[in-house]
Amino acid sequence: MGDLAAIILAAGKGTRMKSELVKVMHPLAGVPMVAWPVEAARQAGASRMVLVVGHQADTIREHFAGTENMAFALQEEQLGTGHAVASAAAPLDGFRGRVLILCGDVPLIRAETLQGMIAAHGASGAALTVLTTRLENPFGYGRIIRGFDGRVIRIVEEKDATPEERGRNEVNAGIYCAEAAFLFDAVKRIGNDNAQGEYYLTDIVTMANERGLRCTAHPVADPMEVMGVNDRAQLAEAGRFARQRINGALMLDGVTIVDPAAAYIDRGVTVGRDTTIHPGVHLSGETRIGEGCVIESGAVIKGSTLGDGCVVEPGAMIRSCRLGSRVMVKAGTVMEDAVIHDHTAIGPMAHLRPGTELMAHVKIGNFVETKKITMGEGSKASHLTYLGDASIGSNVNVGCGTITCNYDGVRKHRTVIEDDVFVGSDVQFVAPVTIGRNSLIAAGTTVTRDVPPDSLAIARTPQVNKDGWKLKKRD
Repeated sequence: MGDLAAIILAAGKGTRMKSELVKVMHPLAGVPMVAWPVEAARQAGASRMVLVVGHQADTIREHFAGTENMAFALQEEQLGTGHAVASAAAPLDGFRGRVLILCGDVPLIRAETLQGMIAAHGASGAALTVLTTRLENPFGYGRIIRGFDGRVIRIVEEKDATPEERGRNEVNAGIYCAEAAFLFDAVKRIGNDNAQGEYYLTDIVTMANERGLRCTAHPVADPMEVMGVNDRAQLAEAGRFARQRINGALMLDGVTIVDPAAAYIDRGVTVGRDTTIHPGVHLSGETRIGEGCVIESGAVIKGSTLGDGCVVEPGAMIRSCRLGSRVMVKAGTVMEDAVIHDHTAIGPMAHLRPGTELMAHVKIGNFVETKKITMGEGSKASHLTYLGDASIGSNVNVGCGTITCNYDGVRKHRTVIEDDVFVGSDVQFVAPVTIGRNSLIAAGTTVTRDVPPDSLAIARTPQVNKDGWKLKKRD
């Protein structure tokens, strides 16, 4: 719809949030609150957008930098919604289509609702259409005043309403569709003769009627869709409804969510069919979960990609990682910025630090820590081991208690272990060292020099037995 533009009002500070961060940038299901109405407008067909900014304008601009067809208008003084829309006139100079007006703190509005309002607006021939809803307790909202023919003749704010007007329960949702020519002419003429001394956008309803133009209401059935967020309690409530939508859509696409109320999945996360998500799971960032996976209770996955058939056991933390298919991540494992290939088993209680890459069929066992290593196909380190700054080949066995001593107090050094090496328990590699292929490192050895291929390396103090020493010591 090339004849549709959108203005999103996001200039207010939001003092009731009691935060150093401007209200509309508080996260809701993984993205700033204001990103929700922006995306709804885009899905509804808006080809041009203007974001009206004020408080922390640079923070908002930075988040949306590079967004296609997005312009910004600065409202230096927040003098009301009418003043905010007037601030957006310059970026839309010459535009003659329809304009959606949305609020950056009304995040749950759906694109389908906006499309319905746009269609109704066009069919009615209206100059202005107002989105409305009905509330059991409308306190604080502007009331819709209709004429005998059902048209909207005026919107009156709470503080300016008479007792009879306050008794009405149809309220203004703060979302509009207007013809551009009428809108930008009208907002230039708004006055501020009201209890707040502000320029109310709602005054354009009266202006439309005075000019003999049609102004209609488009009701939305679910009041939560037009819920405004003013404090952290309302933000949490909006987050609950946002997650309901996200989880509901995933379940309709073939994902099993054992308890939808206890699965915390952010907007933008994708999950393949036949994957099962247990209670207490957190999926955030640009996370991609393949098909047929099992994500067990308490797992936290951030900005990571998991292939098909992966299993993540309880309490695992996976951040900025890429996993292949059929990877088993056992309980309590922590992984960050790692690349894990197919058919690999990790943990329990392992710690894979940035720069780790494990090839297929690798096993990392309990209480193993890795950093900046590559580990070849079929290799394993089963328990209680630290491997840092190392290149480890294929089919290498790393025994319990092995350490790569990679730091000399000034610089880091690498350890190279070639294919088919067997490393016994309690071995220290004092880097830089290279272990040739098919070698064996005896248990308890401290390796300080390179080991040739096909060799045995052993470095131990000879054992001495003193017969009867214990008895003599007792006597």
